[in-house]
Amino acid sequence: MLVIPEVKHKLYIKFMVSLRCKLMVKEELKKLGIKYVAVDLGVVEILEDITPEQRMQLKANLHRTGLELLDDKRSILIERIKNVVVEMIHYSEELPKVNYSDYISEKLGYDYTYLSNIFSEVKGITLQQYIIIHRIEKVKELLLYDELNLTEISYRLQYSSVAHLSTQFKKITGLTPSFFKQLKQKRKVNLENL
Repeated sequence: MLVIPEVKHKLYIKFMVSLRCKLMVKEELKKLGIKYVAVDLGVVEILEDITPEQRMQLKANLHRTGLELLDDKRSILIERIKNVVVEMIHYSEELPKVNYSDYISEKLGYDYTYLSNIFSEVKGITLQQYIIIHRIEKVKELLLYDELNLTEISYRLQYSSVAHLSTQFKKITGLTPSFFKQLKQKRKVNLENL
């Protein structure tokens, strides 16, 4: 029979947004002898309570790597919201079929209006704007990969139309998607001529 260890505590870490960050956190936990069950984007599940000394040392070590161990509940919630958005847009093969608001609300177990209000209050932009910024970053990434055309990107990121994607892209970047793609091509040609 498989015994699943009981999670004692969760630690929340700010700026933890990549596989490399997860590896750094695992290394720091190992150095301090902190046993963990899982290390995911922005959250570590540990098996036992950690001492105040371990917490201080972990906080200092993470700080040196550009990460931040969070303490207050609002900061933790904001970081959890950001991690859900990053995971949803950048690390999922397909975006959720439900509204973003329903998805985020369900993932975090809070009413979307409450999450949105706290996010706006703390970050100074709306949660919707934050999602749009990340969607546009994903569009840029997909344009640079040059594997999908704009129609396919629009479909993949669940835009209502290519025109909607293009309008949002221009509003955020100041460029049209096609001009952005041309800049990449020009850079490539210039590098080849060196």
